[in-house]
Amino acid sequence: MTVDPRITPLATSLPATVPFVGPEAQERASGIPFVARLGANENGFGPSPEALAAMQAACVEVWKYPDAESHDLRGEVARQFGVTPDNVIVGEGIDTLLGTLCRLFLSPGDIAVTSAGAYPTFNYHVAGYGARIETVPYTGDYEDPERLIARAREFGAKLIYIANPDNPMGSHHRGCVIEKMIANVPEGALLILDEAYVELAPNGTAARIATEDSRVIRLRTFSKAHGMAGARIGYGISAKPVIAAFHRVRNHFGMNRVSQIGALAALQDHPHLEKMRVLVMRSREKLAAIAEDNGLTALPSATNFVTIDCGRDGDFARRVLAELTARGIFVRMPFVAPQDRCIRVSCGPQEDMLAFAGALPAALKAAHAAS
Repeated sequence: MTVDPRITPLATSLPATVPFVGPEAQERASGIPFVARLGANENGFGPSPEALAAMQAACVEVWKYPDAESHDLRGEVARQFGVTPDNVIVGEGIDTLLGTLCRLFLSPGDIAVTSAGAYPTFNYHVAGYGARIETVPYTGDYEDPERLIARAREFGAKLIYIANPDNPMGSHHRGCVIEKMIANVPEGALLILDEAYVELAPNGTAARIATEDSRVIRLRTFSKAHGMAGARIGYGISAKPVIAAFHRVRNHFGMNRVSQIGALAALQDHPHLEKMRVLVMRSREKLAAIAEDNGLTALPSATNFVTIDCGRDGDFARRVLAELTARGIFVRMPFVAPQDRCIRVSCGPQEDMLAFAGALPAALKAAHAAS
């Protein structure tokens, strides 16, 4: 397709794709709906009933623009974290907050550092602002804080990205490891600490961060533990000057009014969050058992998904994924070797676990036959 000559050279140089091909797009391409939707780390157990009720009640006022300051939600986040509302930013999911951070901190030619094979949406935004990614490999199946800091020092990076717990491997570091990483952030850099899954991780995973530590911003979401991926809402916590910068460039009316109200109710429903931790833990155990029954190895997970080692190389794992897809099971996989020896399966309700368990033996048999 011919590129419109009015488009900027930077935009012209970028691929016309998104970081992920969604399940709906895959269903449209195949003409067959998925039986089990286990590839996007959505929370199939669903949101808090209180959040649902709050959103349903709010729909009658959807004619109003949203509160451009997300006042009530920022206030509740601040209360729960022991900070001030000026330390909190709310945005349209972590993905949008990542894009805003790249807009704020990166000029064309600047460097950002991440792990090879880590969450690709960060790379997508870095490239979109004309900056450059430098990567370090995983150490084992863990992102390596020391190597990330060393690479940032080597290249004078402006942004450093790490997820704890990690996507796509499901591994995690204790909070004290992240605290040491923060202490070593080079001058002039900002550490982006993506904690999308931290509510589902073992106690002690969340780092202790001083309120006005401007070396780091922690990002959280309502998409995972709170089961509200479709509401597109997340938040960041950092020093006041870091947060204040967002207001210079953010979409002030971008936050959905109904989503804000639902997120506030979800954040206040502590019993539901505890229930979700139990449901996810049981689902992780079920996925590990399914893997073992099929001669595969489930990696330890601190998230709402389980990464399963298929025991061979990336080509074999891709065949397994393709065979599962052909059988109506939507899963994904890491995309960089050697982590691409695995597939990644989201936790979910019992019927989804049964569907996956039913499809996996035949998928493995077909993948082996094609070897």
